[in-house]
Amino acid sequence: MLINKTFHDIPTQLDNGKPIRIFIIAPEVPDYPEAKFPGVVVFSEIYQVTGPVERFAGQIASQGYVVESICLVQRALLSITNSKVLKLSRTMSKIEKKVEAYDEDAKLTIDLLVSLKNCNGRIAATGMCLGGHLAFRAAFDPRVLASVCFFGTDIHSATLGKGKSDDSLIRVRNGDLSGKGELVMIFGKQDTHVPREGRDLIRKTLEDANIPVSFLEVQAQHAFVRDEQSKGRWDAALTRSLFTFVMEVFERTAGRDLGPKVAQGKAPEHVC
Repeated sequence: MLINKTFHDIPTQLDNGKPIRIFIIAPEVPDYPEAKFPGVVVFSEIYQVTGPVERFAGQIASQGYVVESICLVQRALLSITNSKVLKLSRTMSKIEKKVEAYDEDAKLTIDLLVSLKNCNGRIAATGMCLGGHLAFRAAFDPRVLASVCFFGTDIHSATLGKGKSDDSLIRVRNGDLSGKGELVMIFGKQDTHVPREGRDLIRKTLEDANIPVSFLEVQAQHAFVRDEQSKGRWDAALTRSLFTFVMEVFERTAGRDLGPKVAQGKAPEHVC
């Protein structure tokens, strides 16, 4: 399926008015200008919407989804060309940004997605690294029908954002994920950013809260889906296999209109 790319700069309230840039990659179906598709939010890693993230988002869009990929840096950083300065600026942006501002970014992104005329309002989310954690937090939004989180960082250590003190797992324990969309957590067993103890904590917290979750641990390092060889971690075959799994989750949840959800064990009422 053919796709095209545009972007919106959306002002924020909690980040001193600094805008977030949201890239939209959407299907194009000739002769069907009013076609509508489900939507997917792709949260970027700390390097922002680089080639690997854009290509990942484009692959999802070509399957028939309106995809938004959110750039979490301030507009001022978009013009920096010195790679060392840009890397430092991105790192500082990550640790200086408040968790509430990250949540506002997610809300603004979903708000924009459901407002698009080519989106039918059925939303899923995914992301890698920093974006994996943000996709995890996006699962608290009842509009998100599925979240697939690739090697989400800082979840186990609760160190997202300014002050390095987030409440992601606390909210799980408090029941904020109960009755929400489907959750998938994917980690590499050789991931030095999320060690075994951290993965065990995340899994235990979700299971103790009785959250239906698919928890996948594969033989890979951190960032294994990034299709670049800069650090020698990209596993193309494994990425292809997991992409098929991701699309099955999205198709089964956001991709199909199943009607209203009912509690497990309770049959829906039928009118004769």
